[in-house]
Parts: sequence; structure tokens; C-alpha cells
Amino acid sequence: MTRAKRADSQSSEPHVGDSHDLIRVHGARVNNLKDVSVELPKRRLTVFTGVSGSGKSSLVFGTIAAESQRLINETYSAFVQGFMPTLARPEVDVLEGLTTAISVDQQRMGSDPRSTVGTATDANAMLRILFSRLGKPHIGPPSAYSFNTASVRATGAITVERGDRTKAEKATFQRTGGMCVRCEGRGSVSDIDLTQLYDDTKSLSEGAFTIPGWKSDSQWTVQVYAQSGFVDPDKPIRKYTKKELRDFLYGEAVKVKVNGVNLTYEGLIPKIQKSFLSKDKEAMQPHIRAFVERAVTFTTCPECDGTRLNEGARSSKIKRISIADACAMEIRDLAEWVRGVKDPSVAPLLDALQQTLDSFVEIGLGYLSLDRPAGTLSGGEAQRVKMIRHLGSSLTDVTYVFDEPTIGLHPHDIERMNNLLLRLRDKGNTVLVVEHKPETIVIADHVVDLGPGAGSGGGTICFEGTVEGLRASDTITGRHFDDRAAVKETVREATGALEIRGATANNLRKVDVDVPLGVLVVVTGVAGSGKSSLVHGSIPAGEGVVSIDQSPIRGSRRSNPATYTGLLEPIRKAFAKENGVKPALFSANSEGACPTCNGAGVIYMDLAMMAGVATPCEDCEGKRFQAAVLEYKLGGRDISEVLAMSVAEAEEFFGAGETHLPAAHRILDRLADVGLGYLSLGQPLTTLSGGERQRLKLATHMGDKGGIYVLDEPTTGLHLADVEQLLGLLDRLVDSGKSVIVVEHHQAVMAHADWIIDLGPGAGHDGGKVVFEGTPADLVAARSTLTGEHLAAYVGG
Repeated sequence: MTRAKRADSQSSEPHVGDSHDLIRVHGARVNNLKDVSVELPKRRLTVFTGVSGSGKSSLVFGTIAAESQRLINETYSAFVQGFMPTLARPEVDVLEGLTTAISVDQQRMGSDPRSTVGTATDANAMLRILFSRLGKPHIGPPSAYSFNTASVRATGAITVERGDRTKAEKATFQRTGGMCVRCEGRGSVSDIDLTQLYDDTKSLSEGAFTIPGWKSDSQWTVQVYAQSGFVDPDKPIRKYTKKELRDFLYGEAVKVKVNGVNLTYEGLIPKIQKSFLSKDKEAMQPHIRAFVERAVTFTTCPECDGTRLNEGARSSKIKRISIADACAMEIRDLAEWVRGVKDPSVAPLLDALQQTLDSFVEIGLGYLSLDRPAGTLSGGEAQRVKMIRHLGSSLTDVTYVFDEPTIGLHPHDIERMNNLLLRLRDKGNTVLVVEHKPETIVIADHVVDLGPGAGSGGGTICFEGTVEGLRASDTITGRHFDDRAAVKETVREATGALEIRGATANNLRKVDVDVPLGVLVVVTGVAGSGKSSLVHGSIPAGEGVVSIDQSPIRGSRRSNPATYTGLLEPIRKAFAKENGVKPALFSANSEGACPTCNGAGVIYMDLAMMAGVATPCEDCEGKRFQAAVLEYKLGGRDISEVLAMSVAEAEEFFGAGETHLPAAHRILDRLADVGLGYLSLGQPLTTLSGGERQRLKLATHMGDKGGIYVLDEPTTGLHLADVEQLLGLLDRLVDSGKSVIVVEHHQAVMAHADWIIDLGPGAGHDGGKVVFEGTPADLVAARSTLTGEHLAAYVGG
């Protein structure tokens, strides 16, 4: 055989390297997965569907992406791994064919006040370099334009060792920063209302403090003030001398002796700032959060006018634009401005900055500005911001993992997102998407449907194949795939109106609108049109308004639905009353905790740079309580058995008979109403899906006393079948006399509304106007807006 013929015969046979075209998962048992085995095609778009809590994220994020990340981390040296997050191997028998996974999830960006869209995407870093090279007047290096860098100047002696001699030399250190000195780069300053901190008609010994948790008789903090020697504890605060008041409010930290113990005394204002203002408000207990909202007001910094930058950074300009002006522009306008800056000396930098800004516009976020605080982005916006760095990437054969990328997107924007997913696939990447929207499911090359139910009722593969096969299958997703809600024939009559006049929050243009009360109102419009600004910024969040937004639930492994909703309180009291003991015994975080594992149920073994190992506690067998506590029963069940019940089981248990507990039953009813009947009361919050957490929050707030409910995209994370249940819940709220205002993109919710307020016509400065007010039927008939066109297509109008 000639060499040419031999080459031909070899080339006709598939290369062994081309045989690894599948990601194989065998025996996955993460969270609720029940020995799941599945084969996923590489370089294709695979969509994972199923009801909320069916195990989609456990399979995609908790198994495939987690193991890929862990294996990549193991390629580094043990020294480097010591600085990286430690990841345990997922519970799975076999995982083959993995490629590098890049997870783009819905986790909100940090709520640090100094974190902005610009700092989160490196756009600010490039702008700082640009201004440090071309800005006039020149004020210094890139740090001189950074609101996170303070100016520092220091002079002193340093000791230098040379051979066997040491010599003292004078050294000067200087760093030029751009931080505004007054607000320390936050853009706003806090003003504390002293009347909310103390009653100045009383003395400290009479209990002058009105701060939650500060009791005069025994609280150490109060004793420090009373016995510090700086003030007279028996004199009313309003009679303090100027010096006493200054020491009381603004005194610097000093050591004082209280009852023979050395403690630190500092003024009340810095104490409050450290104790309350440095913490995340959302993580506070409700009564503490209410106190902070009463006592502290935030106003725009008068020195920098909210730009966060000092005078020097604001004075340096390129083409009459300062870096503060550039960051305040909408990104699409900034992209045009950068395009007009021509200078060969910084050409590579301009190209990179241009590409980043164009990616924002392409992904539908051109209406944002770089100075927008990262913590104010919705889950969908945060996810798309994270996508920015991947759009222009030259990497191929990567696995991209997305968690509901259409969240927060108007139907008009979903097509653009679909095109981005297909582009990533067509570059030779594997794209795995967890999704509920039919508009995105239809573009899949391969579909995996998990279920059939949620929680313990899910965790199995119900269908695997094409979209057409899913449509024809007898799964919940297949049956509901082509569901279309009809527009209401008759709508409720409003009982009143909430008048909004001259609303100008963010991009709103002096909006005047009457929001009907006593009905279901849906506020809609494309992303960035001003919906949240109108609803959250213009409706006063006072008495009678219950606002449920998308901010995440914060909780550790010790937090569970029973503790979060307040359900555990009446249950503990019932156990205590039945057995004649203290309620604290029935808390795994208090006296009843197993002493070996401190109520965690597991023992953690830290293995340094390797993933720590959690093993069930041998003493309590994972039940978290002392053996003596488990001797106490209520209705024949101990506290660990009650916490192991599902919501549905507990509803029946506490609903009648000798264990009838109205306070607990009310909370359980609300949990069942929002479709969480399958959750166990003691399930850690860290294991709940995004949709489950939002509905848990909804169930908790349903108990609040209020006449107006404001909901921000309650269909987030909901399966098509669950949306129907949500609509029933909204109807029940309205029929019970409540007013419900919903910010929503889902056409089923729009069709079900009594009244629609549509904002637009575009996003950012192209939006901010009310483009339609009326019934869903009128919107469909008029088709005068983007929402009207998509709703008409949805209902077949």
C-alpha cells in the first residue's frame, strides 16, 4: 500500500479523540436526586425543565458544574489550593467527559455600597487608565480616579540593613486617590436622628436609651456609658454640658473600668455606626431593621454630589467629559463617546473598553450606567452583567451553565437572549440552561425534564429527548408546554385609586398615574423601562403597604422554613406547655442543642486545602437535639420528628385534635397556599432553590397586616404548572379585600390582570413614560405597544 493510500484509509476512520462527545452522569444523589443517570451531548444546547424544586439546579450546578470546578482546582499546587474555596466531591458514582465549566448564576452581586456595575465588570478599571493617560489636567496614576482609594501621605524614619550595619533613613510615602473624603466613596452620607436613640428628658439610670436591646439595668453597653465618668448617669441628657454631650455623642474610643472589668468606651454615634450601619440591613431582625429605618436617613453627599469622587478626579477631563460624567452616562451613550476618542497611544485600551461597552448594549443592558450600585440590580440583570466577560471570549469547548437567563426579561428581549445562547453554542461550546419559559425551551437541541414533583417527590428523569418529544410526552412540562391563559372577559371594579404625581425616580419623566385599588394591577414594560422605579420608588412604603421584592433570603445551614417563618415559636411553646419545661429546650440553637455537634446535626472536619468532611453526629444521629429533649412528646411525636414533617403533614398534624395549634396552622396554611406543601419544616434554607426561597418570603409576608401588596416578579423560578397556582393565590388575596400590584413580564399574569400599566416605550432614557393604561383586552385590541403585540400573540388575539 502506498503512503497516500494508507493516509486515506486512516483518515476515513474516526479519530479516537472524537469519540468523547458526551457528558456522562451516573448515580447522582445531590440533594433530592435519586440515583440520576443521564448522557448530555457536547457542543449542543441542552435545556433542563421541571417544576421548581425538582432537582434541576442540583443536577446542573450541584453535580456537573461543581465537579468540573473541583477538578480544575485540583490542578493547582496544594499551596495555591489553600487560598481557594474548598469544594467537596458531589455525591455521584461516575462523571465522565467534563469540560471546563463556567457558571453564570442568579446570585445577586454584593451589596457593598462601593460596588458598582463599573467595578464589577472591569469597565471602571479601563476608564481610570484612560483618564490617567489622556485627562487634562493630569492629576496622577489610575488610583487618582478611583473612589475606592483614599489619598495617603506619610513621612518617617525607616531602618535599612546593609551587610552588618543598620542605618536610619528618612522616607516619604504618598498615594493619590480619588475617594471623596466626606462620604468615603459611598456617594451618600448618613444622618442619625438622635430622638430615635434616647429620650433626653430621662437620665441614663432612668432608662433613657430607646435603642432595641439596650436595657439600663443589666446591659453591659449601657453600663459602660453610665459608669464611664464622662457623664452624670443621674442627670437628664438635655441638661448635659457641651463637653458632656460631645463626649457622650462623639467621644473617641478609650478604655474604662466598669465593675472591675476593662471595657472600651466610645461615643454613641460611632457606636451606632459600627453596631448597625456597617451591617447588611436585609440580614437584620425585623425590629432592628425597623429601628435603623427610623433612626437613619441617607442623603446625597453634598461634597461630591453623589459621584463618590474628590474635586481633583472630577476636574480632569477628556473632550469636556470627566470620569464622573462618563460613569453617569447610560452605557450605550458612553459607548458612542468612547468611539469618538481617537489616540494611537491608547488604541488597545480603547478597543478593549469599546468591546466591553458594546457587549452591554448587545445583551440588552445599554440602559444601565457604570455608577449604578451593584446591589440594586435584579437577579436577571446581575446574571446578564456576569455574561459580559464571556461574550467576546475566544475560548471554545467550554461548558456554559445558565440559571434561568430569561428572568427579568420582557418577551421582546427573550429573542435577543436566545440568540446569545445559540452564538455561544455555535462557537463550539456546550450550553446547559435551567429554564421554565417555553420561548427558550423551543430552541434546545436536547431537553432533560426532571420531576415528577418537587422535593422528595422529584429527583428523577421524566423525559430526555427533543422538544417535539417533550410536547408529546405525558410529563407535567409536556402537558403544560402549550398552555395559554385567556384574557379575562370581565374584570373587577376598582374600589379607589392610589395617586402618583410627578414621579421622577431614576428614569421616570414626571409620571402621573392612578393605580386602581381593590383589584389585581400588573405593571409591565421592557427591562429598564422604569417599572420598579414607579412601584418601589413612588408608592410610599408606609403602614398598609407590604412590599415583597427579589432580595435574597439570607440564612445559614441552621436556618430552615420553621425558623424563618416564625413557625417554630408556637411549636416550641406547645411542647413546653405539654411537658412543663422551658421552650428553649426545643431549639437546636439554644439549651436543647446536642452538646457534641452544638445543634448542627453534623460534625465538620476541616482538612485545610482539601474539602472539609461533614459526618452525621454519632450522639444525636443527626437529630440535633439532646437525648433528654427527645423524651418530651407532643401528640406522640418528639421535636425532631415534627421538624422532619413536610408542610402538608404538619398542616394535618396541627389542624385538629389534641395537637390543634391555630398559630402554627395559619403559617402552614400560607406555606401550602404558595405551593410549598412538600418542603420539610427543618430543611436548611441553603438547600432551597431560588423559586422556593421567593415563595417562602411571599408566604411569610402574607401574614403582615396591610391593604396593599406589592410583588416583584413572583413568577421567578416557577414552572408553567405552578404559575396557575400563583394566579389562584393572587385572586384569593384580591377577593379577601387586598389590593395587589405586581411587576411582571409573564404573559399569563398580564392576561389575568384587572388593570395593566405599561411603561416604555424603550429602556433607560427611551423609557420612563406610561404608554398604556387599561384592561388586558384593551391592550390586546390596541396592540399599540411592544407588550400589547406580544400579549396578543400569546393569547392568539
